[in-house]
Amino acid sequence: MKIAILPNLNKNDAHKHTVQIIRKLLELKADILMFSRYQDYFNCEEIVFYQDFYEMVADCDVMLAIGGDGTIIHAAKHAAIAGKPLLGINLGRIGFVAGLELNELDRLKDLVDGDYHIEKRMMLEVAIQNQEKSDTFYALNDAVISRGSLSRMIDLNVGFHDNKISHYRADGLIISTPTGSTAYSLSAGGPVIEPVMRCMLLTPICSHSLFSRSVLFGEDARLSVQAPAVDDNEIFLTIDGETSVQLDAEDTVQIQAAAIQVHLIKIKDISFYEVLNEKLSERRI
Repeated sequence: MKIAILPNLNKNDAHKHTVQIIRKLLELKADILMFSRYQDYFNCEEIVFYQDFYEMVADCDVMLAIGGDGTIIHAAKHAAIAGKPLLGINLGRIGFVAGLELNELDRLKDLVDGDYHIEKRMMLEVAIQNQEKSDTFYALNDAVISRGSLSRMIDLNVGFHDNKISHYRADGLIISTPTGSTAYSLSAGGPVIEPVMRCMLLTPICSHSLFSRSVLFGEDARLSVQAPAVDDNEIFLTIDGETSVQLDAEDTVQIQAAAIQVHLIKIKDISFYEVLNEKLSERRI
């Protein structure tokens, strides 16, 4: 089995743990692939280093991300585009999308033996459209449209299949996948959704209304969000907390289910609700 390893070396002790994982996989007779940027950090002749990141992804059988949720989500987008399954090993605090914890590395044998199942996760396709441009992004967790740090509350119109359905005066809106329902949306008062479902969740952020609640849309929905008057306010679109784009007054953000999806490797026989209880219990937060 060819395993492409993507570590986040900015995490505490990440290098030490990555070396430990590589050694264990080599003992299991797996082939290790890594991007050449890591060559100076891992002096091991058994590792095959690639100058071209996308060639490495194309050549591997599975991808293995080592880090927190942000690391795993970033790797998941590459995995989804390439159609490769992904296993995340948690080095972060919560690790909702991780398949293994550091104390479970003996289960890597199941990975190499193919003793696992695939859990398919929906993604969002998010496009910024106006007369001059059209930029498209993919999100596994969420797309957030929000005001800048010094801006006032903003007005946002939401459309459903090109028909206006609601208006929000708020700090912003979160449009999330079921996977992202346990992220920012949950903090803003949104519900928890089982991640294998296919739907979109809209949650307002600090809405200026007593009756603004989250709204759930089916997987075939096509939503649009537009700020009718930006004025001096700064408005940003943020994708999965890692990509941020400032919006202009003429921009319309279109959100729909993506044609691609993430294939997460699940080794442990544990339900989402057990993970939810463990990750969000008081002892973890």
